[in-house]
Order: sequence, then C-alpha cells, then structure tokens
Amino acid sequence: MSGTAPRETLTPIADTNGRTVYYDDDRGTYHTWCDDGAYEPVSTALLMTVSSVLGVEPDDLEALSECVEPDALNALFVHWRGDESRVGDGSISFRFSQCAVTVRADGEIEIDPTRRSVVPAER
Repeated sequence: MSGTAPRETLTPIADTNGRTVYYDDDRGTYHTWCDDGAYEPVSTALLMTVSSVLGVEPDDLEALSECVEPDALNALFVHWRGDESRVGDGSISFRFSQCAVTVRADGEIEIDPTRRSVVPAER
C-alpha cells in the first residue's frame, strides 16, 4: 500500500479487485488505497470502487470521460503502475456518478456519495 495507511476509524466494508473499500462513519465517505506497484490504471480503480460503493455494475455508471479525461487522470498518477517515481503530494477532485471524488498522489481514492456540487448562482 502506498503512502498513507487506512486510519483506525475506518471500517472495511468490501473488497474490489483486491483492494479493500473502507467506510468512514464520521464523515460518510468511502476510501480505498492503491499500491504504487499495481499495474491497474487509476481510472479503472476509480470505476471499480465507485461501482462497489453505489452497488451497481461499472457499465451502469456514467462515462468517466463526461467528468474527467481518463488518459489525463492516468497520466497524473502513472507512478501507481510503477512506470515512474512519485513527485509531489497533489490531488484532484471532481464529480463522478453523483459522487464527489478525490484522488490523491499517495494512492488514496475518497468517494463521498452524499456531497453535492455547489453551482454558483447566475447573475
């Protein structure tokens, strides 16, 4: 497991493609961590984890490309596949299948199915 280990306050609830999905009861969020050496691209890990959290098949989710460019997302986190070393501790957040998603450079994917996007008021 890369970077940060799951906090003690997280409860394991599911296993998706060899990754454990955890639930944070205090925040109502779901978390998983991806290994630096895992071959799976971040876009695939994200699809599988969101489908597990929502209890649907990955094909039933909206197209990831409607929210973020999958190839660009994979390029940002290419170090997860062991192709390159990690540089920095950044993250990216966006909406996907009605969930707020944050992908962190340390391998953590956080999914919040309850948080809604804030749309600025029109003037």
